[in-house]
Parts: sequence; C-alpha cells; structure tokens
Amino acid sequence: MDTSYIYTLTNKNHSVLYIGVTSNLVKRIYAHKNHLFLGFTKKYNVDKLVYYEKFYTIVDAIEREKQLKKWNRDWKIRLINKVNPGWRDLCNEVGSFEIID
Repeated sequence: MDTSYIYTLTNKNHSVLYIGVTSNLVKRIYAHKNHLFLGFTKKYNVDKLVYYEKFYTIVDAIEREKQLKKWNRDWKIRLINKVNPGWRDLCNEVGSFEIID
C-alpha cells in the first residue's frame, strides 16, 4: 500500500487556502516552504500546513482532494477549526524537513 495525503496550506494572514495531494507529504511541504513551486503558492506565500488527511491509495486521496476543492471557503474553515482551532503550522507533526530524499 502506498500512503498518500491531501493537505491544506495557508499564508500567515490565513487569507488564502490551498488544497493539494501528494504521496510524500514531508517532501511536498519542504518544497512549499522553500518556494520551489512557481505559481499560486509562491505568489501568495502559501506555506503553512494547517490540515492534512492520510489515505492508503492515491486514488482515494485524489477523490478527497476533488471533493474538498468543491467546498466553499466556510466549510473548509470549519474543517480546519475542527482539528486545528489555533491554525498551528502542523509541519512538525509529519516528519523531518531536514533530510529530503
């Protein structure tokens, strides 16, 4: 089984939400924090991990990502508040960001 994740990032003012999917959450968050991706997340400085879910298949993760992307902002905020009411950066919960393979 391959572990996959959906994740939600925000910026320091919590004014932007970004939802993504990956099979390597540590590597992906490292890339966002170091602005290695051109485009939306770099432009809006979206690098704070505030929510994630783990899946056992990439197909399930992609399905959930598509579902969440259809939600309105209020629903997404309620989901984040349910598990992370302080909107802490959860990057330290998912592993080391020092060594990336």
